[in-house]
Amino acid sequence: MKQAEDIIIRPVVSEESMGGSAMKKYTFAVAKDANKIEIAKAVEKLFSVDVKKVNTLNVRGKYRRYGRFEGYKPSWKKAVVTLAEDSKTIEFFDGLV
Repeated sequence: MKQAEDIIIRPVVSEESMGGSAMKKYTFAVAKDANKIEIAKAVEKLFSVDVKKVNTLNVRGKYRRYGRFEGYKPSWKKAVVTLAEDSKTIEFFDGLV
């Protein structure tokens, strides 16, 4: 069985993802083989919150060049987690807004 720390890799910090924190939507990079139920349980365990909904999407790796070297960045999985109305916010994101 996977640990919560293995499922949630890192938070996604971007302008769009920070705008969602006002509506209690938080974005994370997650393990590619994790499903919505595992992601919800991992977020609830790590941050002590109540998860209402999880949306996932696979992000395709972008083509990159560095001088004469070229290739693709790795593809990854993104999860947008919506918290319940009565749930508290995630403190990690509060300092970033």
